[in-house]
Amino acid sequence: MPASSSDLRADDILALARLSTRPGAVRAMLGWLTRRTGGPAVLVGDTGRVLAGPEGERDPAVARAAADAVAELRRRGAPSAVLGGAEGRPVHLTALDTDPRTYLAVVGPDDPHCGTLLADAARTLALCWRLEQAERARRRIESAEGHSREAVLHLLMVGSVPAAQRIAGALRPALPGVIQVYVIECPQPRRREIARRIDREAGGGAWIVPCPVRPNHVIALVPPETGPPCGTGPADATDPAAGTEASTGTDTSNGTDASTVTGPAPTTAPTDGTHPADATYPAAGSHPATETHPATGTHPADGTAPTTPATPAAVGAVDAPATVGAPADGTTPAAVGGGPPRPPRVSLDRLIVRLVPESRVGVSERVALRDTPTAYEQAIHALAVARNAPERRAAFGGDLDVTVLAGPAGYRWASELLAPCLRYAPARRADPGPQELLGTLGSWLSFGGAASRHLKIHRNTLAARVRHLDELLGVPVSRSLAAQSAAWLALRLYTAPQAAAALAQAPPGQTATLEAVLGTPAAGTWARAQLRPLEQAGPATGLETVRTWLRADARLPAAAAALGISLPGARKRLTRAEDALGRSLLTAPSAKYELWLAMRALGSL
Repeated sequence: MPASSSDLRADDILALARLSTRPGAVRAMLGWLTRRTGGPAVLVGDTGRVLAGPEGERDPAVARAAADAVAELRRRGAPSAVLGGAEGRPVHLTALDTDPRTYLAVVGPDDPHCGTLLADAARTLALCWRLEQAERARRRIESAEGHSREAVLHLLMVGSVPAAQRIAGALRPALPGVIQVYVIECPQPRRREIARRIDREAGGGAWIVPCPVRPNHVIALVPPETGPPCGTGPADATDPAAGTEASTGTDTSNGTDASTVTGPAPTTAPTDGTHPADATYPAAGSHPATETHPATGTHPADGTAPTTPATPAAVGAVDAPATVGAPADGTTPAAVGGGPPRPPRVSLDRLIVRLVPESRVGVSERVALRDTPTAYEQAIHALAVARNAPERRAAFGGDLDVTVLAGPAGYRWASELLAPCLRYAPARRADPGPQELLGTLGSWLSFGGAASRHLKIHRNTLAARVRHLDELLGVPVSRSLAAQSAAWLALRLYTAPQAAAALAQAPPGQTATLEAVLGTPAAGTWARAQLRPLEQAGPATGLETVRTWLRADARLPAAAAALGISLPGARKRLTRAEDALGRSLLTAPSAKYELWLAMRALGSL
């Protein structure tokens, strides 16, 4: 018995409903309508432009017929019609309930009941089209907000704190005055999930940016003391170790109870361009913190720095000294006036590694917002240790500022080295000026070829600028580690806040040299502190391996050949050196420039 027209209509409506639940529902439904009616089905905007059609449908005649029909329907002011199209092909047309107005058109159908079918399909198609348009708008807004957040982070990295605060105030949340920087290394598909979790645990107060240079990094500027009480989050229910950690007396209230990293303070220690894939978010143009303090990996409850330096814990240790006044069982004391003790807080880095076991987390010290570049470098150096730490997380625990190298003579030397770039007048208005060239130099020293992603320029443009810097500065910064180390130190000294005052105190008419800068007693003390962890690590990861690597301009194949070992063996030795130093060597930012300067200061390179 043949099916009645009502049964066929019900089947058609059911088929459209099923298609509406699929990904790409609009295109799927148009394809089904094309097959069902025997004529191409398309969505047309009120300007006559084809907005969507079945997969593979690109017939210009269909587009012209549909556009002409829409223009005629608008002229008539009717919601639907059957109009004569080109070459005698009728066009069935009906308006969808959307804004702006969109039309469903079928050109030259064979089905005599096409009008009824289009009327039924229009309702479902209108809903699906609205959803797809809303999703496109959401992605555009999300992309725009992501670029704005990236711009805020970039402004902080180059020292433009007021501008960053103004933009952040409009986007929300406002930037906190004191921060810790988290750098999370994780699978790229899970970056959004981690960002949402950080935002939730930080109470909406964190500033979170997927790294624009390295696709598997998330950067978070988090107010200190972030993290839920133990047992309140879903992660705690699945981690039997949570209670054990609490009972040890570990202070998790400051969010940095991860492995404490020993070693000197971070600086903008870039790569030489041989590892562009290892690039991370830039610290170009950054300057060191001016109010540094010895770090022990723990902090007093009031957030201030300890006045007396303590010996940092060994790399890989996860227990920090107990909070002052904390009970021996690890719980938080009861509030004033009595009541049950509050559960200890779980640090954010611990929550992240529970949430994503494949992740690694590096955490900086607490710093003022203006010192974001320094905190970012601290987090990167901690991340280098976290990759090999059993807990998969580490907090930076060293703090020695490179500006101790220089008195007035050092600032004069830095100013003289960079003077050709500072005095440069571009021949064309579109060419980069002095500040842009200095920014390019800092970014390239940090990230090599990956600086093009940071600066948002083509790699050929970057290469041309670096060659231009070679000519201006008169030193081969594009290929020599010695020249790169000198330029790196000059940038750090020149951009230091105290540089202008120190230059005013320098005796006139004297020309400073790098040898004079590195020959001071303060430089010797700094250099010995830099190299001491390597001396204590033993021969396998000691000075000779790193010295050979530096003599080879930090190129791993040449270093392996000089050491007479395989390339993987050389990389493994340098990885162990990273653990000993608590610093990044093979990924950016790298401590290689500091080590080169330290060995040069002690006459061992």
